[in-house]
Amino acid sequence: MIERDIGFHRLANQRVTGEKLEKPEDVVRWMGALQAQDYLQAVWAIGARTQSGTLAGVEQALEDGKIIRTWPMRGTIHFVPAEDARWMLQLSAAKMLAADGRRMAQLDLTVEIMARCQDLFCSALSGGKRLSRPEIMALLEEAGISTQGQRGYHILWYLAQSGVIYVGPMQGKQQTFGLLDELVPDARALAREDALVELARRYFPSHGPATVHDFAWWAGIRVAEARLGLEGAQPALLSETIAGKEYWFAANAPSPDAGDGVLLLPGFDEYLLGYKDRSAVLPAEHAQKIVPGNNGIFRPMIVVAGQVVGTWARAIKKKAVEVTLQPFISLAGAEDQVIQAAQSYADFVGLPLSAKIADAAG
Repeated sequence: MIERDIGFHRLANQRVTGEKLEKPEDVVRWMGALQAQDYLQAVWAIGARTQSGTLAGVEQALEDGKIIRTWPMRGTIHFVPAEDARWMLQLSAAKMLAADGRRMAQLDLTVEIMARCQDLFCSALSGGKRLSRPEIMALLEEAGISTQGQRGYHILWYLAQSGVIYVGPMQGKQQTFGLLDELVPDARALAREDALVELARRYFPSHGPATVHDFAWWAGIRVAEARLGLEGAQPALLSETIAGKEYWFAANAPSPDAGDGVLLLPGFDEYLLGYKDRSAVLPAEHAQKIVPGNNGIFRPMIVVAGQVVGTWARAIKKKAVEVTLQPFISLAGAEDQVIQAAQSYADFVGLPLSAKIADAAG
């Protein structure tokens, strides 16, 4: 394997190309977790890896509690399998909450206030109820707990990180919240070392070829812990040194498609965010176009032959989805494949396609 091959293998292992998975919950379980702070992008990350995936199908999996959103990896919101949420959270919670003291002080929040919030949420949400974000904020305000100046968001983050609440299906444009213990009363419990091994068993088959440093970054754990997890997962893995770095992947990984097909992947997709080192698929000269100013906002990506070669944007209208593509290089001769890729997204959202390809940006 050479460095140029890494993208082809990752696309196949992430199930973006080749054999896709049947259900949204299958995708999330296979990937371990998928970055999900941009909801409309994140549902497409699932759809792009699903056989005949539709937005309605992903949202039904959310409604049924098969998948949820919470903050397990690096304190960032992800889609995770509901049954795995608790042990994934426990891997990061101690570190994240221990480091939260300064922010708590800035917001004039205390452990005692959080305990009051937990009592309020448990009372209001018990019995399988879900409340929207505005309803949760109103609940806090009525109890005399201010939600102003990021306090409301931080309370939600803290109690989700603590395993009290989770983010459920959307209600219109609003998040909803429920009690994690009620959704998954018999949640799987894992000792920390076992959890590290289990996470490595999810990460390397789905994200490989990847390095131990990629895994440590993705999981938000120390490199020593990542090595411990990798050691436990090694019987099912192979390694190969590529450009001087040791990469790991599943021993039974599928053969990749080394064709030059065009793919439209969402912003924040695991194809890019799943790794500390992204240079194998994103040329350095284009990195600022994907994350302008290193502002943490990852734009949706055009991928050709495993390489990120452009961005795209969509606008949902009443009668169509408008897709505008901005390549960094000329896509001359690949126009039909570009439109086919855009059509896949239109099929996912269930709307006719209106597509426009802009001239290549320098």
